[in-house]
Amino acid sequence: MAVAPPSYCFVAFPPHSKADHIVFGKNSARPRDEVQEVVYIPAANHEPASKVECTYITIDQVQKTHAVILSKPAWMWGAEMGANEHGVCIANEAIVTREPASETEALLGMDLVRLGLERGATAKEALGVIVSLLEEHGQGGSYYEGESVCHSFQSAFLLVDRGEAWLLETLGKFWAAEKLTEGVKCVCSQLSLTSKTDAEHPELKNYAASQGWWSEAEEFNFSKVFSQDEKPTDSCAIKEILEKHEGSITVEAMIKVLRDKGSGICVDSDGFLTTASMVSVLPQSGSSPCVHFFTGTPDPSRSIFKPFIFVDNVKPVPKAQSPHFGNEDPVKRVPRSQEKLDRRHELYRAHEEARSILEKEKDQGQQLMKIMLDLEKQGLEAMEEMLSSTEPLDPEEMADLFYDCVDTEIKFYK
Repeated sequence: MAVAPPSYCFVAFPPHSKADHIVFGKNSARPRDEVQEVVYIPAANHEPASKVECTYITIDQVQKTHAVILSKPAWMWGAEMGANEHGVCIANEAIVTREPASETEALLGMDLVRLGLERGATAKEALGVIVSLLEEHGQGGSYYEGESVCHSFQSAFLLVDRGEAWLLETLGKFWAAEKLTEGVKCVCSQLSLTSKTDAEHPELKNYAASQGWWSEAEEFNFSKVFSQDEKPTDSCAIKEILEKHEGSITVEAMIKVLRDKGSGICVDSDGFLTTASMVSVLPQSGSSPCVHFFTGTPDPSRSIFKPFIFVDNVKPVPKAQSPHFGNEDPVKRVPRSQEKLDRRHELYRAHEEARSILEKEKDQGQQLMKIMLDLEKQGLEAMEEMLSSTEPLDPEEMADLFYDCVDTEIKFYK
């Protein structure tokens, strides 16, 4: 059975986090050579009977979709993580359960992230979207491009908005979810729901009993019933680290945690690498904007987190987007992905050269790293000042924000 990539995502609520801010983040661990792109998709109205082509299957489109910003593997339609214009953030985790994941092509967990963001104006609404689509279409298909063997997984999701979060864990069409409004929660590529759930598939317990995994005489503990391991653990490196920062969890603190290779949070192994990262700050006061930081490049310890804010007329950032190959793309042909294409975007290529310098040229690498961190610090300080200000945003300036940050980063590398 395939081993799930060791990704991490988290949410921290006040008073653990600073001020009235909810902080959300994720490290996306994927195959080492996979490229992630950062894509903004504006809100749109769709004609009746429209369809939307997901990674493997086509489904009915809805009348209106929200504006979204996504960090996504360049070869697929769905996303590892992202946010929408209403302050909803969603991250996906691949998990392995005692119920084998289906290899039959259906919706991927990453497709469900994007669909939840495009269709849900709150975390709870997005959860409803995801479980309804699971019921209708199921989940399945390979999570990786260009592999001769299908690597399929079940999915867990962390859905967060300005007021609450939901942890959703699934196997096939079955699911359970817990509402979160306080403390710190980390999801680490394994089941973590216990006996405390706030919503579930109506046939969940009957299905577990029919498989011989649970008896009505026992307490129903989701992780114990469905985990592959007989004694699932509730350990999470991020949770232990974050709880030490009570009252001072900020974007800067979260970025530092996501860069921690010693704990394994920042993955750099033979098979997997943290190929992209995201941190969001969601003020509970609706008068302040949500700010979302993306790397768009691998290894957060050697990447710059760049801010994005939803406003009208956001400027496209083609330098952080991979080339598109249309119907000639091997992932659109059956059998799938018999070859891999060069999907590196301009930011990825520039960063690739910079990483080579960091690894091979000690003095020049240290100088370059200092420039990168100084550039990131300027962006963090500007966003902190904006969040604490009562002055209205300049929409034109915010529309160019992510574009300008990417453009500046590339210029520094050159």
